[in-house]
Amino acid sequence: HLVESGGGLVQAGDSLRLSCVHSGSTFNTDALGWFRQAPGKEREFVAAVNWGGGATQVADSVKGRFSISRDNAVNAVYLQMNSLKPEDTAVYYCAASRGVAFPPLNPALYNYWGQGTQVTVSS
Repeated sequence: HLVESGGGLVQAGDSLRLSCVHSGSTFNTDALGWFRQAPGKEREFVAAVNWGGGATQVADSVKGRFSISRDNAVNAVYLQMNSLKPEDTAVYYCAASRGVAFPPLNPALYNYWGQGTQVTVSS
């Protein structure tokens, strides 16, 4: 249902935009989130947006640098990442959560996950 793209190898201070296309029929009513997982670490919440795009949540670790948006016309959600740091290196996952009014931070509340896209930031 979810396919991420846009990852890659960049230098510290660069920007990347991740995209996730949701092919399911419930896109317009799902909350969508981005999570990341670095080697040896647990999956970490990054950002999420509600179905209408009017409510977002962003992790403190990336606040001011990352932003999330969605385009319901093309069934896509985006993660704009600016001023990247080496500690942002991880596999980034897109996820969809059904039946919630506010985008959740807890990964257990997400029903569907993409395969992930690697982001590597060199110093």
